[in-house]
Amino acid sequence: MTPTPVTAPAPRWIADAGALDALITELLPEPRYAVDTEFHRERTYYPKLALLQVGWSGGIALIDPLAVDVAPFAKVLAGDGLALFHAAQQDLEVLQRATGTLPARMFDTQVAAGFLGYSTPSLATLVAGELKEHLPKGDRLTDWLARPLTEDQKTYAAADVAHLPGLHDMLTAQLVAEGRLAWAEAECEELRVRPTGPGDPADAWLRLKDVRTLRGTARGVARTVAAWRERRAAELDQPARFVLADLALLSIAQKAPRTPEGLRATRGVEDRHARGNIYAELSAAITEGLESAPPATPERDENALDRHLRPAVTLVSAWVSQLARDERIDTTLLATRAHLVELLAGEPEARLATGWRAQLVGEGIRRLVEGRAALAFDGKGGLKLIDIPA
Repeated sequence: MTPTPVTAPAPRWIADAGALDALITELLPEPRYAVDTEFHRERTYYPKLALLQVGWSGGIALIDPLAVDVAPFAKVLAGDGLALFHAAQQDLEVLQRATGTLPARMFDTQVAAGFLGYSTPSLATLVAGELKEHLPKGDRLTDWLARPLTEDQKTYAAADVAHLPGLHDMLTAQLVAEGRLAWAEAECEELRVRPTGPGDPADAWLRLKDVRTLRGTARGVARTVAAWRERRAAELDQPARFVLADLALLSIAQKAPRTPEGLRATRGVEDRHARGNIYAELSAAITEGLESAPPATPERDENALDRHLRPAVTLVSAWVSQLARDERIDTTLLATRAHLVELLAGEPEARLATGWRAQLVGEGIRRLVEGRAALAFDGKGGLKLIDIPA
């Protein structure tokens, strides 16, 4: 039987300071509230908040940030209530920029579902799986900055928060039954305090595709030019690619042109980059890169592992995938390949060396590499860890 689509309660539209103040007063005593955002960043460096949705026991409100300053909503975020999100990472960045505040407490239903057999589920998937309901369909290309919003758009936006309290109840009950509530809460807290935003401009070069192909001074130039691009993009509030395309940046790093003519002849570079202040700034960044010591990538590289341990990464990855299926935990929550390399490299702060991960997977990996355990096929297409007699 196909579940009947559920229409969210008619939302309250908040478009002036008085209505927002009244809403904040109503929300402050609430033990929990649901939050979602709609935003655009296709043509800006920073995400531009287009709509702030809030759900609580008293209803649903849609706050229009184009009509009212949402900064006072920081009082709610900093209050005692538990903020409910689904896939909160980008929402946290948007809220931090719009209000200057992050929620004091939060619960992410996508994270929580990862401890119950789901693999990074969408809100629609989770609502259908747990609540047996369908969310209203929306256009993923909706321009949320356009006004006025249609009633269908408002209904779609309201549905993003309408179901979070129900999901919170159901997921929490299952996590308690599985003994995993503390795991999920710890993961949500880690997400809450994780740095948001673009990060240090000096590290922007590490996000370049094919950055590992650069060698010697090319790395230094890539770092300084990428940092210049990031700072200029932030200043202009434009996407970094609008300032200088990745192709142009990598070409500059490899060729390190020292004249306007050389810059113009570099693949991907536009004429505007070889004129005026832009050329002066780019030239200074190139010079700085050439004169600085080439940087090393800070991420742990598998090739840096002891050669006897390198085959263990692939072997252990297969076992972790099997363990994740057996334990009904999203593999990305259990251990990524980078986390495995950290542990095998003996890093003191390795993610798999402490907490529930150490108990579930970290100790098993240690036994494997120390020769105290082995992996074997279980006869059903899976892998199992077996102890080796002393």
